[in-house]
Amino acid sequence: MVLAWCFADEQGPYAVAVLRLLASRTAIVPSIWPLEVANALVIAERRGRLKPARTAGLIAEIAKLGIEVDSHTSSQAWKETLTLARRYGLSVYDAAYLELAIRESLPLATLDQALAKVARRVKLPDLAM
Repeated sequence: MVLAWCFADEQGPYAVAVLRLLASRTAIVPSIWPLEVANALVIAERRGRLKPARTAGLIAEIAKLGIEVDSHTSSQAWKETLTLARRYGLSVYDAAYLELAIRESLPLATLDQALAKVARRVKLPDLAM
């Protein structure tokens, strides 16, 4: 989702709507999220899509958003997250987002169609836009 906000050619109506929601709401993400975002940004640099100065600016913009990093992601990894990954055929990384949404009874904002399908299957709340 965050990368869709960073690159105009990846932005779609859904990603823009989620970004607008963060003006008035707080999102919660698994503790792997900062690493995933940083990794994606450095890969974008290596591919010539970003310069380090632009990456720094994007990180500053992302830091201003209402995004809270969950402190319990690691304690769930060996239990519920692994179980969800197995049950739904997800990567453990994707299952971490699912586990957090289930644990907090929150909607799951994702552009990953397989993860969105599982979120509907487990009846997570819809993201009210």
